[in-house]
Amino acid sequence: MNIIRVRRITQVFFVVLFLWFCVVTTLGDRWWQLRGWPVNWLLELDPLVALGTLLTTKTVYAGLLWALLTVALTIVLGRFFCGWVCPFGAVHQFVGWLGRRSKKHAEKVALNQYRRGQVVKYYILVAMLVMAAGGLVARSNSLVAASLQTGLLDPIPLIHRSVNFVLLSVAEGISASQRHYTGAWAIAAVFFGAIFLNLLVPRFYCRFICPLGALFGVLARWTPWRIGKREGECSNCEVCENNCEGACDPFGKIRVSECLLCMNCLDACRQTQMRYGPNRSAASEIESLGVTRRGFLVVAVSGLAAVPAMRLSGLAGKNWQPRLVRPPGALTEADFLDRCIKCGQCMRVCPTNVIQPATLEAGLEGLWTPVLNMRIGTSGCQLNCVACGNVCPTAALRPLSLDEKLGRGRFESAGPIRLGTAFLDRGRCLPWAMDAPCIVCQENCPVSPKAIFAREEFQVIRDGARRVRSATATSVTVDGAVLKEGKLGTGDFFVRSESGGDLKRRPIAENSADTVGVAASASWESPLQTGSVVVLEVRLQKPFVDPGKCIGCGICEHECPVSGLRAIRVTAENESRNKKHSLTASV
Repeated sequence: MNIIRVRRITQVFFVVLFLWFCVVTTLGDRWWQLRGWPVNWLLELDPLVALGTLLTTKTVYAGLLWALLTVALTIVLGRFFCGWVCPFGAVHQFVGWLGRRSKKHAEKVALNQYRRGQVVKYYILVAMLVMAAGGLVARSNSLVAASLQTGLLDPIPLIHRSVNFVLLSVAEGISASQRHYTGAWAIAAVFFGAIFLNLLVPRFYCRFICPLGALFGVLARWTPWRIGKREGECSNCEVCENNCEGACDPFGKIRVSECLLCMNCLDACRQTQMRYGPNRSAASEIESLGVTRRGFLVVAVSGLAAVPAMRLSGLAGKNWQPRLVRPPGALTEADFLDRCIKCGQCMRVCPTNVIQPATLEAGLEGLWTPVLNMRIGTSGCQLNCVACGNVCPTAALRPLSLDEKLGRGRFESAGPIRLGTAFLDRGRCLPWAMDAPCIVCQENCPVSPKAIFAREEFQVIRDGARRVRSATATSVTVDGAVLKEGKLGTGDFFVRSESGGDLKRRPIAENSADTVGVAASASWESPLQTGSVVVLEVRLQKPFVDPGKCIGCGICEHECPVSGLRAIRVTAENESRNKKHSLTASV
């Protein structure tokens, strides 16, 4: 079979496999849901994920050992991952082909010439690895001078979050079950911007930006198998450069580090002058990556300085952001940022859509890391769900059992995992600020015993003191402002006489513009006297939060009927992951 056809079949296979993994990263046990699918396999094959977390944590998460296979094959074969496996690369290749298919031979050759700007990706790689390796150089108390930012531009995490947050969300919206993600427009802009740049220069992202491609370029310098020219006479037709994906200059001195093993030059050469084998190119090779010593030092120093620069606001220390509530199982903030690759797998698997990509609430280095937004989605963080930690490829969210999350069994002494604490804003709470009956937060609190309890109070409603115009055993007609018909018959309003011997409070069953009625079982023994005074009262169940029992699940915040800024909101105080944020030590 033709080598190009084999490559295309392989690319299509990995694109379909990737999309399938994105689709089945959905909580459930059906064949098209999470079940036992290895949804993180492509992330685990990514050596930049493994190398970045190794530098920041000095450990390798077990699943990331798959990256050793990719490294070994790259050293032996060359940049096969870019040309045969990477789903993002396959998309770039297809769009680039669309952009140049109608161009003439000379235009195609010009587009595929090596450009000095292709060295930029190596500088990006250096900067990201230096930022990740900062922790090996200096530590200051709990603040580690390291930052894992490879996930911003690493193509595998990038395409995962782009497909999960943008493409699948739009597709689900067609079926009326759309998910929403904060700041998804920025993720979409990066994704589509990278794709449409291929219409200007084929494989633009792969050639100029991709840090993973740069890492493969470094490894490929030592590969024994490579593309090159055979000994013999070349007609100088330059057809080999018509569709060269890496702009590696196969016609002249080939740049092995830039070759993506697309094999287009082998297929195009009618004189069979191009070959893939263990011998070096007869036309010579350029082994240099193009990185200068001065450029390397400038980028390395800049990367090392970028970490403390991003932390000038102190968000990872004393100036921590209380509204930054991480998902269950999150490590302490510094350790969490050392592991999170911003892939979005936890957000995709979350059944309630409460896990969202951070914008700037976690600082610049926390961009697109997972945070909880209790207003969005269908609920808060469900008690019986531990999916996010069990799908995280780097254990930034450590895997939890239900027993540990809920504080059961052998975890009973430690208690449940706390995400934060709910705080009541009495200035916005309906019973506290507006004398309006509401107990939604207490009713929806899922913990037992409930972390939200209510204290009952009775308040005279506005213009609630009225004189009796006439009365029967079950109704009272009053003077004064017109009453809204039916408003007082909800069970939360009462009528009480302020004179005579019967001062009992009676629930109002119905009302008209000037009359209130009570049930027969609550009737007066004798009708109230004309001219006497009655008061109309509302029963308010004013909520309070017990911080010793609240776990910060956010269900109360999600269900609060106050639109806009909720009357009850969860913050990270008292979260289990950081004892310095404890709230209950003195409570």
